[in-house]
Amino acid sequence: WLGLYLCLCRWNKHRSYEWSCRLVTLLHGVIVTCLSGYTALLDGPWPLTHAGSPNTPLQTHVLSLTLGYFIFDLGWCLYFQTEGGLMLFHHTLSICGMVLVLGLGKSATEVNAVVFVSEITNPLLQARWFLRETGRYHTFLGELVDSLFVLLFLVLRMAGGACIMRAMVASPHPSWLLKAGGLAMYVVSLGFMVEICRFVRRKMVKK
Repeated sequence: WLGLYLCLCRWNKHRSYEWSCRLVTLLHGVIVTCLSGYTALLDGPWPLTHAGSPNTPLQTHVLSLTLGYFIFDLGWCLYFQTEGGLMLFHHTLSICGMVLVLGLGKSATEVNAVVFVSEITNPLLQARWFLRETGRYHTFLGELVDSLFVLLFLVLRMAGGACIMRAMVASPHPSWLLKAGGLAMYVVSLGFMVEICRFVRRKMVKK
């Protein structure tokens, strides 16, 4: 991911460093959403019934790819000081969780599902930023991106995430440390939801 970022910086010299970082984030979001979605929904095992099961090779590859991205992005955020404490805490929890799962050799099933419901909104978030940067945010496309982002966040990340958390906590197989981390991650998602609700409220007031 760092190599890709450096190449994008070289190709986009007239753009900001954040532009290149956002491109990396967008690419990661699309790739990992597809891979984690395939793993969770098609390849299996089913995360709501097999929490704590041994990692499959595909799950291991997906989490390794995601772990590399989060390490890169956390380093970028710390260096450029662009994010607040909530996002930094989210990244730190994500890295610790994936390292734990890869080290234990189990529970990638539910963590991969969490990656899917979390990352599926990321491409929309990046699209929103690029629309702002190019002056096309206040259009129908901008409204569509915002609406889809809020809908997917509430349905998949919050409702779907709650189902995954319930299955993980109820299962005797996952590590207690992973369960605690999962609960902490859901609390972080609640924090993001509060920010999103404030954004929606401001947008409605402006209308």
